[in-house]
Amino acid sequence: MNERNFSVSQEEKERERLPPILNHSPSGLDRGAKQHFPSFSSFISTINPKRAAGEHSFSTQLLAPSVRHARELPPIVADVRQKQRISIDTLPPEVKAPLPPEPVVPLRTKTAKEFQEDIERATASGDWKSVHDFYLTTFDSFLELNAAFKKEPNAPFNTIEDSGINIKFVNVVYDALVYTPPDIQKSVLKGIINSLLREWKGPRTKDDLRAYFVLVQNPQYTSTATYVIYAHLLRQIAALAEADHHFLVHWFKKLSQRRFRQLVERLLQFISTRLFPAKPEELPPMAKCSWWIPSATRVLGLLNAANSLSTPPIISFTDFYNLTLDHIDIMEDYNTWRSHGNSNRFSFCQFPFILSTAVKKAIIQRDSEQQMISMARQSLVDKVSRRQRVDMSLLFLNIRVRRPQLVSDSLDELTRKRADLKKKLKVTFVGEAGLDMGGLTKEWFLLLIRQIFHTDYGMFTYLKDSHCHWFSSWKCDNYSEFRLVGTLMGLAVYNSITLDIRFPPCCYKKLLSPPVVTCDQNTPVGIGALTLDDLQQVMPDLARGLGELLSYEGNVEEDFYLTFQVSQEELGTIKSYNLKPGGDKIPVTNQNRKEYVQLYIDFLLNKSIYKQFAAFYYGFHSVCASNALMLLRPEEVEILVCGSPELDMSALQKVAQYEGYSKTDPTVRCFWDVVLAFPLEMQKKLLHFTTGSDRVPVGGMADLNFKISKIDVSTEWLPISHTCFNQICLPPYKSKKELKQKLTIAISNAEGFGLE
Repeated sequence: MNERNFSVSQEEKERERLPPILNHSPSGLDRGAKQHFPSFSSFISTINPKRAAGEHSFSTQLLAPSVRHARELPPIVADVRQKQRISIDTLPPEVKAPLPPEPVVPLRTKTAKEFQEDIERATASGDWKSVHDFYLTTFDSFLELNAAFKKEPNAPFNTIEDSGINIKFVNVVYDALVYTPPDIQKSVLKGIINSLLREWKGPRTKDDLRAYFVLVQNPQYTSTATYVIYAHLLRQIAALAEADHHFLVHWFKKLSQRRFRQLVERLLQFISTRLFPAKPEELPPMAKCSWWIPSATRVLGLLNAANSLSTPPIISFTDFYNLTLDHIDIMEDYNTWRSHGNSNRFSFCQFPFILSTAVKKAIIQRDSEQQMISMARQSLVDKVSRRQRVDMSLLFLNIRVRRPQLVSDSLDELTRKRADLKKKLKVTFVGEAGLDMGGLTKEWFLLLIRQIFHTDYGMFTYLKDSHCHWFSSWKCDNYSEFRLVGTLMGLAVYNSITLDIRFPPCCYKKLLSPPVVTCDQNTPVGIGALTLDDLQQVMPDLARGLGELLSYEGNVEEDFYLTFQVSQEELGTIKSYNLKPGGDKIPVTNQNRKEYVQLYIDFLLNKSIYKQFAAFYYGFHSVCASNALMLLRPEEVEILVCGSPELDMSALQKVAQYEGYSKTDPTVRCFWDVVLAFPLEMQKKLLHFTTGSDRVPVGGMADLNFKISKIDVSTEWLPISHTCFNQICLPPYKSKKELKQKLTIAISNAEGFGLE
């Protein structure tokens, strides 16, 4: 049913969505006092009798739809890997035009300084009339908002770079608002209601966008008492045209980090409170406002787009996580998204920036489990249908390897059992007794990674300046071992094993290029759109040199004498490559140096290692192929593979397990006193010594299953560890000094996994 066909009586019912603004004190606004929801039309008549008597039309933007109407809001997606990606930064010119004429804005001349003086006088005298009149007039309409805050009232400012708003004045007015008497705060909210009730005819002007830009920064929306108004404001912003969102995104980019963060936190709090209200009676029933969360999430999408377009980002991508979503049925949301893809049916998975890495890991694991069960069931059905004896080993990916031939055996096993990669992994070392309860699997991973990444093995180069590994560019006839490494990484994610691998961030960008393997085998994979910043993380010295070339103010051709040909060492010999046809005869000049730098980066990070990385890419995706990968950022893939670098030893102490000791034993108390006092680098070394990695699983320290065991040997012995079981064994040291000395020696001399 089209919203414009609602009858007047239905419109009157919808008006009841906005509650009266009560006389709360500032602290009352924060608490969100209990209130009822009387007729909105009767409330409006107390504010503006003329409007109530003469106007019955209600803006269609304010109608609260049912769940099916909530689907009509356009998706706002900036940095989201969906089945169809939408870029908010690249709009065709025709989308942005024509611009409707701007109305004539009345002249208001009050400055930020004059306003501050008014506040100071009112605070001292108790006479707030002047301040009250300013707020009452300014927030009465979009026109008045522009009159108060626009730098030049009747200048167009039709650019994405300048909103035309005096943001300093906006900040001063809002900072003062929360300390004004309740009647002033009430008048502002009344004015916002009047503004939102305006009947819209035709497209929005840039002045309308400026008004939304100002209104969404109002600090009053931290109170549940204002949430109905906030929801309608968000809905109107979410329903704007994409071209209008384009402007808002770039205006948000200009906000200070503190103001930007406040906007994000306010939206996250609004979503969390709507999902899990502390006092449900303070909010309308969820069934009547199902559009609240989609609207807020879409506006949050604008802020995420602004953050992604900023270099560096204004705030961390993790600041957009809403941890409340850890407690919803995320698989139902995921299945909705997977079924409906990039349609306008709302799901949080459409906006993965709001989902924490822990939630995404849970989605991947649940998705993996479903695939594992499906694979195992199919194997059983095949056996039964052929009337063959059913062996329970069919339920697992069984890997049998000999220690002396670890790499070759692993490669053979994974190649032969490629159809079983999505089953639960079980590892057996030939000639050794014992069941794999997790320890053998982890040992297999650790030994393989240690051997493959050793510099003598030749597959990867360790770059000392960036402390990471990169793909060797040597050419060969068989790239199966690179596929093995990719498969190992996929199996680690699939089986929740943290690997001690040090790839630069751009590796994970390439791993998601594209995030889902294309059906067309001729489509290149693992080719990332990489920049000088990406090269900086791999080869910082070279990146610095290329940066200097770009900024050089002299004659590049005469002073550098470069051509579009580069050389690199491969297995002890120097080979030359043209960056473009005839490159050895094309000089690098001031005019073409940007092209030279970009081609050089593309050669180093993409083309020179294409076959190696493509094999690695296909290995990873042979295990992890899933729509869930489209939810991940490159940084999040790295965390899933390698764990999080954020250490919290106090949390580890709380979940530690003991064997032979209790947590009250003197040796254990000394151990934690020493460890908690260690600097971060020593804490990392301890974690690496005990678990084989200096990072923490996505689930946090609790997922480590960290164990401290007692060994009855001389206290002259150093501590030992069993990395496969995350276990450290301590002799019964008599003093803290002795324990610290022995522990420091042990963890400082532990062998690294192929790192120099």
